[in-house]
Amino acid sequence: MSNDATTPDFYALEDLLEPAEIEVRDRVREFCTREVTPVINDYWERAEFPFELVPKIAELGIAGGTVAGYGSAGMSAVAAGLVAAEWARADGSLGTFYGVHSFLAMQSIALLGDEEQRERWLPAMARMELIGAFGLTEPQHGSDAVALETRARRDGDEWVLTGAKKWIGNGTIADLVLIWARDEDGAVGGYVVPKGSIGWTATRMTGKTALRAVWQAEITLDEVRVPAENKLANCRSFKDVSVVLDRTRYTVAWRALGIAEAAYELALEHTMQREQFGQPIAGYQLVQEKLARMLAEITSMQLLSWRLSKLADEGRMTAAMASMAKMNNCKKARQIVADARDLFGGDGILLEHHIARHHADIEAIYTFEGTDHVQALIVGRDITGISAITGRRSARAEQKPAEPPQSI
Repeated sequence: MSNDATTPDFYALEDLLEPAEIEVRDRVREFCTREVTPVINDYWERAEFPFELVPKIAELGIAGGTVAGYGSAGMSAVAAGLVAAEWARADGSLGTFYGVHSFLAMQSIALLGDEEQRERWLPAMARMELIGAFGLTEPQHGSDAVALETRARRDGDEWVLTGAKKWIGNGTIADLVLIWARDEDGAVGGYVVPKGSIGWTATRMTGKTALRAVWQAEITLDEVRVPAENKLANCRSFKDVSVVLDRTRYTVAWRALGIAEAAYELALEHTMQREQFGQPIAGYQLVQEKLARMLAEITSMQLLSWRLSKLADEGRMTAAMASMAKMNNCKKARQIVADARDLFGGDGILLEHHIARHHADIEAIYTFEGTDHVQALIVGRDITGISAITGRRSARAEQKPAEPPQSI
């Protein structure tokens, strides 16, 4: 692909992609153009979830993302990132629905379940006959999710769960919700709770100003009983949960990229068509400066995302790498979308032009999966060996004090 400024691939990133990665990206893009973009504004405005799209999404064969086997897509991390970007490019709400199901719920079972559990749940989830959710965040614990208070008590052949969760994507519609809780010894475990369990209450959250077409839930667990075999066999501590979060965080960096690409494309098209003072506004210096800077930031985001996913495919991605990409891309996307909305003028607040929806949705993407500040502290801990949250020094920092950078 040549460097075509009418698309946001100015540095020909496509040359770095594998044919299978391009194919799945284009498959999702075509689906979104045909099925999502024409209808999503109405769902977003009414804060309704587009249930009728779920069987059509299932037919795409992309559920599970990087999960291999069990009928799942088994994508590379690059392909999974491209898919995440395409959902965001079309609509952040459906991107959240897909991400929770594939990257959080299914990946948790694939990574932390045993073979029997994977066989029991993943094939139906890959067909999207069962929809999954991921219940970690609590009313009082977001950034400090490690301090979760939901409790699990063993009672014979069952586990009894008590507590509360908040901001649980898909929580009111899911067939299976993975609840994270501490047992009587303080160990963190994952418990798969089936829809309709006694003592389970999921209430849809309302009044949102972002991601309105996907439903988040507040959940209360009042002595909810689940079979002992529903506890994920290979989760023994919060570090295991962090492995899942690290592997999903890089897709959020791609989602920020997708929303930025959409904003740039919308703004470019609008400024080429919108005439003021006798010429398209794209011909004015201030508009061109904005477009040029938007494209430059998108290009840097693309290369960062691609490299991060290649490292993930090689098993070399670290938590700090994922955090840096999420921090960088979300902050840049937030500015790009704001500039794009500005270029639309008054039209930018009308849903029919799509940019208003992206302008609202980027605020949620900027915040979830770890806020900007928390991501910076994760990177800072890796740089210095000192946790700014706990004040503790890592073993690496104790062995060797940090040295100032060398002059060149």
